[in-house]
Amino acid sequence: MLTLLRDLRQLRRTIALPAPDRGRSLAIRHVDAGSCNGCEHELTLTTSPHYDLQRYGLGIVASPRHADLLLITGPVTTRMLQPLRTAYHAMPEPRLVAALGNCALGRGILGTPDEIIGPVDNVLPIDLRIPGCPPTPEAIATALLDLVDRSNPS
Repeated sequence: MLTLLRDLRQLRRTIALPAPDRGRSLAIRHVDAGSCNGCEHELTLTTSPHYDLQRYGLGIVASPRHADLLLITGPVTTRMLQPLRTAYHAMPEPRLVAALGNCALGRGILGTPDEIIGPVDNVLPIDLRIPGCPPTPEAIATALLDLVDRSNPS
């Protein structure tokens, strides 16, 4: 484990990651409402050593009760409508919602129309829209960090 941490520290120095200058954290609860998993792969890359959003205080949490932001991928399907609402209502106030990817925004949705409710804003209010099919890890990281900056003016 110590070798891994040492290697990670060396990698951060090698790619010249800037020091974090934000003073606030953001706990993110991710919900896949019916995506193709393209956005999930890109979201996973934001936690890699290259982007390393944890150093800015952004982290994925397992429970909506611990979350500041509900990050939703994919169009809302009939089977995920109630679990999505349950997750939203379990979050403490103030609740933030982000729609990640074109499907969550209602653009070019693939699937059977009978099984799809539609974009996330048909179900929940959206505070942050991250377009792309799928959005790049850089676009995701930039949008989330901008949200932290907006909610915490220095």
